Amino acid sequence: MIIAMQIRAARAMTGMSKEQLAAASGLPVATIETLERDETQGEPQALLAVKQALEAGGVLFIASGNHDEGGPGVRLKARASSDEGIRPENLNSANDD
Repeated sequence: MIIAMQIRAARAMTGMSKEQLAAASGLPVATIETLERDETQGEPQALLAVKQALEAGGVLFIASGNHDEGGPGVRLKARASSDEGIRPENLNSANDD
């Protein structure tokens, strides 16, 4: 299951507010705050709802690695090839929004 650090990181990566995550997961904002403080005792359904809402927002959760491979984490899903955005070499002040 996911941990508080992953929830906070995933929310930051997607730009979701606590209120938006609460609405997307069907949970009260107070529950989101509790989960982000790592006070998750007995809340597996809430964790699952948050995980599903964040995954729908474009996040992948990474499980803890073996010994030297690091702990649990998050990353953004790969974009579809048609949604590549602007390539770094083409960035300039004209397309800086």
